Amino acid sequence: MNITSVSRTCFQRSLGQFIRIYRCLANSSTDIQCAKPLYLNGRYVSPWRTWEMPSFRTLRKVLQEKDQSSIPSPQELDSTLPVLSPNPASLADPPTSGIQATWLGHASLLIQMNGINILTDPVFGDTTFPVPSLSPRSFKRYRPVAMAIEDLPRIDVILISHNHYDHLDYRSVVELNHRFGENLQWLTPVGIKEWFQQSGCGNVRELTWWESLSPLGDGTRFTFVPSQHWCRRGITDTNRVLWGGWVMRKGDTSFYFVGDTAFCDVFSQIGHLYGPFTLAAIPIGAYEPRWFMKMSHINPKEAVLLHQMIRSKNSIGIHWGTFRLTTEFYLEPRRKLKEELARQNIPLNQFTTMSHGETRHFTSDIS
Repeated sequence: MNITSVSRTCFQRSLGQFIRIYRCLANSSTDIQCAKPLYLNGRYVSPWRTWEMPSFRTLRKVLQEKDQSSIPSPQELDSTLPVLSPNPASLADPPTSGIQATWLGHASLLIQMNGINILTDPVFGDTTFPVPSLSPRSFKRYRPVAMAIEDLPRIDVILISHNHYDHLDYRSVVELNHRFGENLQWLTPVGIKEWFQQSGCGNVRELTWWESLSPLGDGTRFTFVPSQHWCRRGITDTNRVLWGGWVMRKGDTSFYFVGDTAFCDVFSQIGHLYGPFTLAAIPIGAYEPRWFMKMSHINPKEAVLLHQMIRSKNSIGIHWGTFRLTTEFYLEPRRKLKEELARQNIPLNQFTTMSHGETRHFTSDIS
């Protein structure tokens, strides 16, 4: 590559970045600085100073932490974390207003809004281990997926927040693509389009932070927004793919899928630009030991603060009760969420949890 071509490439990248920032600011009534990812030597870098990449030394230390998850027998789990069977009739004919949400487990949701059906981070497999056939028991889900792929209603769009194995499952991607084919739109962070194409997916659109598109032609707009997290699927590919959350809006109805995140001030920006939301899906689990997980995952107290910052009318807690990822007691996220809401005098129905397989209808009217 000669000097001219290098200069042209640098100019094109700078111009593209300028356009994205301009679009972000154009959506705001005040002059706010929109957070943007840093891209250095082929890898994305979090723009927040509170971020620190986990090292092998800290990984060794965290492995010495006592596991207090205390996951009981399947029989007891059937009582404490029941898995419901979604009603096919409700999924086939959702309400025409508001948002109907079904929690499939962990970060996987079926969102039905304005006549379209959305899946978030679909993981239908039994393990988060990179090689499923060699999976240790500790990587396997302790609550079964609420429904099989063949039982899903028509799916129009799938939203991917990042590429960690508990959010992106190769076998699920292949099976979903096989069932829905060219009628399915995949919306992903920038840097992973080739992976999806190699998996057989055709309609793949990758976005960077603050970019928007309307792929369905019906006025529904999807925007990829920042979070504080990281990406990796192998030994050498750390942060070669971006991460984030998704805002989905049509008319007065809006949904925000936060994805995985630590706490940072970007949520004030998101709330200012896109809030209030009809419904937000906010992670509440996988946060202990805090000294290690605070750079990647919020805890229930921070989740409530995030709920307030984004001005959500309704929120549901996700990213808990499915896989043993960290050391907190397996029911603690739900309990601490309720305690924090009570402490702040926030009605419990504004930020709730759902049973696996449960379907609920949400509107902006919470009175």
